Amino acid sequence: AVMQVTSRTGLYRPEFEHDACGVGFVADIGGNRNGEIMRRAVLGLANLTHRGAMDADAKTGDGAGVLTQIPGRLIVREAERLGYRAPRAEDLAIGMLFLSQDRVTNDRYRIIVDEATDHYGLVLIGWRSVPVDRTVLGDRAAELMPDIQQVLIARGERMSDAEFERALYLVRRQVERSVRRHGMEGCYICSLSNRTIVYKGMMVAAQLARFYRDLQNPDFDTALAVFHQRYSTNTLPDWFLAQPFRYLAHNGEINTLRGNVNWMRAREAELKSRAWGRYLDRIKPIIDETRSDSAMLDNVFETLVVAGRDPMHAMMMLIPEAYREIPDMPEDLRGFYEYNECLMEPWDGPAAVAFSDGAVVGATLDRNGLRPARYKITDSGLIVMGSEVGMLEIDDRHVVEKGRLGPGEMIAVDTRKGTLLKNDEIKSHYAGRRPYRRWVRENLVRFEPSDTRREPFPAGEQTDFERRQLAFGYTADEIEYVLVPMANDGKEPVGSMGDDTPLAMLSERPQLLYNFFSQRFAQVTNPPIDPLREELVMSLDLHLGRRRNIFREKAPYARLIRIPSPVLLDSELRRLSGSGLPGFDAETLPALFAPSEGAESLRRALDRICLQAVRAVESGKTLLILSDRGVDSNQAPIPMLLAVGAVHHHLIRQGKRMQASLIVESGEPREVH
Repeated sequence: AVMQVTSRTGLYRPEFEHDACGVGFVADIGGNRNGEIMRRAVLGLANLTHRGAMDADAKTGDGAGVLTQIPGRLIVREAERLGYRAPRAEDLAIGMLFLSQDRVTNDRYRIIVDEATDHYGLVLIGWRSVPVDRTVLGDRAAELMPDIQQVLIARGERMSDAEFERALYLVRRQVERSVRRHGMEGCYICSLSNRTIVYKGMMVAAQLARFYRDLQNPDFDTALAVFHQRYSTNTLPDWFLAQPFRYLAHNGEINTLRGNVNWMRAREAELKSRAWGRYLDRIKPIIDETRSDSAMLDNVFETLVVAGRDPMHAMMMLIPEAYREIPDMPEDLRGFYEYNECLMEPWDGPAAVAFSDGAVVGATLDRNGLRPARYKITDSGLIVMGSEVGMLEIDDRHVVEKGRLGPGEMIAVDTRKGTLLKNDEIKSHYAGRRPYRRWVRENLVRFEPSDTRREPFPAGEQTDFERRQLAFGYTADEIEYVLVPMANDGKEPVGSMGDDTPLAMLSERPQLLYNFFSQRFAQVTNPPIDPLREELVMSLDLHLGRRRNIFREKAPYARLIRIPSPVLLDSELRRLSGSGLPGFDAETLPALFAPSEGAESLRRALDRICLQAVRAVESGKTLLILSDRGVDSNQAPIPMLLAVGAVHHHLIRQGKRMQASLIVESGEPREVH
């Protein structure tokens, strides 16, 4: 229900308030482990209950949870109870597992975990049933509740901390592969780490500490806690999708998700890392595509961190701040972002993210800053960061600083060093770790746009307009309502959101392939977002050329061409294809087929263009131009969406997609969509 008010101040209207997930962290800046941190995290989480949603039983929530350091005293006592002699907390790891409701499945699962642990040189100490109180759950949550177990694992002989961490990661990945291979439903690893543990479930925040009795244990000591109250939007609630995940908690959406996932899959063939050695292929696929957008972001973040990147560095790669139009940004930091754009595309969307690897805990906002993230610091060294300024009552007499994160900003605590790290300090440190600015200056080729006023009309194409319009499916409406307004105004034509155009699949007239996919795009921004209005945080720049390994940093990895727009004029395409720049050789692949030979001709043409693309990449070409020039009475254009999709995915399957960029030369595209 929306509270009605009679008096209004300014432009504020309470009826336009929208709740979203609650996220935050509590930490002792000095790194002192104590039970107070856990109590404050549970209380702060309970005060974010209003940011979640509830089922019809009025007790089942969308999900809530906490990520903390492993409670040393508690885990040592459990290891001793299981017969493991004289354990040290730093030599132990613990896994938090959701198992199936089927006992036979669970017995098989335990064997799989035991085998994976032994395979990577670790010692499985034993299993522990997590003490819970299921009476606090709602009916729906109790019905779906998994068998919640913990597995205790000891470090192998002469393993360093990093080797221990990587071995645990490999154990988890092997278990997940085995579960998929055997079709075992309902088994999920919430966390498996020598640093952190996750307690979460399908409940509202206030139920969490009552459900998990460990969280009430005086021996549950931690110096940090990340917490999350879920508000489910594009996925149904379940136990597995509750947050935090293994490294982060996320409030927001990832608008670029499909592209991020596809590029990550394509990038796997380029990965190289000394950290993984002969086990590199066992960490693939990096992303579990059956999970939510937040879980997929967590997959990539975790992989970068376990492979050796600092959490703050990894987060700056994945969710960078806007830098192009910021005049006073330090040049070294600008170079950092420019360089990392050559390695990885941003995971963009409105987002507030809290993250931790068990030593560092921090939070960041996306480049738009459209999620709340406020913090308070006390004179006792406590920091509280979250979606609500009042989620914990702290006497202002003890508050030495309060503030909020702005767009693209970050704050963090390093509990090992006992230091609070502010945005400028973090950014300055990572921008100075490598000579990114010099690497970009010496390797990145900046492609300047042509003068459109002097663009010549392509020779030999002044005639046969109507024949080509028919071949590419143009209509009078498209010319009048789409092309003419764009030509006159230099911007996308704006129409009604109540588009009454019949669905392509129901139409009796021939349709472009694009029209069958247009409904996959959300139509909710009003006014439509564009790079002119939002130039401070948006850019149409993109990079062409061979992409490299994201696990390493080397100067040649910035050897790309940066173009200012995805739309090229004919003269710009000719400049690109005949640039003569070392490392940027182009090849044109004809996207044509003979319609007189029927559908099989189209299939053969797609096979041909895929084979040509592979051969071109193998011969060192880094720019592949898919062209449907040459349409005549015998040659029809392959629908360009089909041609690009076929080549793109074929190159991914061949492990060669990141070695070249695809450029389209076509008569089909004419709408922004």
